[in-house]
Amino acid sequence: MNGTRLRECLDSDAARLREVVAVADLAAPVPTCPEWTVADLAQHVGAVYLHKVECIRTGTNPDPWPPPGLADEEPRALLDRAWAALSAELAPRGADSPAFTWYVPDQSVGFWIRRMAHETVIHRVDAELAAGADRAAIPADLAVDGVDEFLSVFIAYGSKVWPQDFETVLTGDSADSGESGESGVSGVDGADGRAVRLVTEGGSWLVRPTKELVEVTAGGTGEAALTVTANPADLLLWVWQRADDSAVSLDGDVTLLPLLRQIFRAGSQ
Repeated sequence: MNGTRLRECLDSDAARLREVVAVADLAAPVPTCPEWTVADLAQHVGAVYLHKVECIRTGTNPDPWPPPGLADEEPRALLDRAWAALSAELAPRGADSPAFTWYVPDQSVGFWIRRMAHETVIHRVDAELAAGADRAAIPADLAVDGVDEFLSVFIAYGSKVWPQDFETVLTGDSADSGESGESGVSGVDGADGRAVRLVTEGGSWLVRPTKELVEVTAGGTGEAALTVTANPADLLLWVWQRADDSAVSLDGDVTLLPLLRQIFRAGSQ
């Protein structure tokens, strides 16, 4: 997706998020974000938006963060203020303008446009669930790009750059291994090199966990022990742990699912 299209999606989902938060009970729990309320969700997104403003404006990672007093702002007002600031910061800049990012291969505003588009669509779904509101449609092109971003940036890149976040899962030493009640299987013994293929209209990815890292190949044609198939929106929500296995079709060795879920959790912390 190009920056213009991603910005269109970001604008649309930010408007929907703010619309839902404006009428939601701020004390309502967010079922997809344990221990969060709608107020916490609004404060989180507001803080994320303002952090990206500083990354773009200064070209550095703001430290310390968050600034004093941010957590004391009224959540709806903070979200509105932060969105206005982010929108204004992005408006005069092209996607290729320089910006600090934590993703070394891409130090551009375009990275943050993409990242905020996907941050926002996931959290507006969180808000809709918390408010009991109808879920607005997720465009197929945004969903496919979101799956690709999650797998390539958070999982493949993350497992190389922050191996400590994945080590216990990949080696099988995780304290919470032995999950039960998930697709009728239990026990996570770590990665053994077997791959899982994720497939949707417009994209496919081969995900191969090893003891050291997680390899992701877009469009990969290698052998897979398990294939996970869904429409783009459902696959996006599934990889971000916002949908359960009823949203996808599974073909192959489902005993790989607990490991895959733990990898996805490790990458999205």
